[in-house]
Amino acid sequence: MQKLKMIAQIHTDFPEKFGIPRQSGLVKGAKGTIVFEPEYRSAEAFRGLEGYSHIWVLWEFSEAKRDHWSATVKPPRLGGKKRMGVFATRSPFRPNPIGMSVVKLEKILMDENLGPILQVSGVDMLDGTPVYDIKPYLPYADSYPEATSGFAGEVYEHVLEICFPENLLEKVPEALRESLTEILEQDPRTAFIEDESRIWGVSYAGFNVRFTVVGNRLTVCEVEKL
Repeated sequence: MQKLKMIAQIHTDFPEKFGIPRQSGLVKGAKGTIVFEPEYRSAEAFRGLEGYSHIWVLWEFSEAKRDHWSATVKPPRLGGKKRMGVFATRSPFRPNPIGMSVVKLEKILMDENLGPILQVSGVDMLDGTPVYDIKPYLPYADSYPEATSGFAGEVYEHVLEICFPENLLEKVPEALRESLTEILEQDPRTAFIEDESRIWGVSYAGFNVRFTVVGNRLTVCEVEKL
């Protein structure tokens, strides 16, 4: 039986799990670079891929491994209190820690030493995440506009109002401001902790951004370069 092999790693601006978008595509400016293992650096393996705008990435929840699995989990968007069946969620705590994401294929680069490198956007993966496969996204087969989204559809529209003082925003490079704001809008907090006095922190692209949330309003209070 053929064993599952890691074919690549994806490098992103997310050094820790906290703050990573909960789904791919929610933060379109979140960039990633997929670098392949030596065995898979043949340019022939990528022939024709440049014709696709988006790709599926199959990857591993490498920081969510457990010795056992649970039939139910607590989705963050339900407040972390209500349980749902694991197969009705995209929780990282699964029988097999496999993730899947649709990302935009921005560019294919050819590096003299590393071979083909994929630059992508809309990522929802930790820096260094193992990748197990790449497949083209096919709009005619993979998109179902009439599909229903269960309980997830009820909480999809939840976004926070962002107050980002100008003097703090100026500490962040202009190219990162939009994606950082989108990350904060998605409410990265741990859902079951309801403490409006708590100061939270998100690490992104070499910066630590601290903030508080009162009601539906997130206020950035500190930006520190890591």
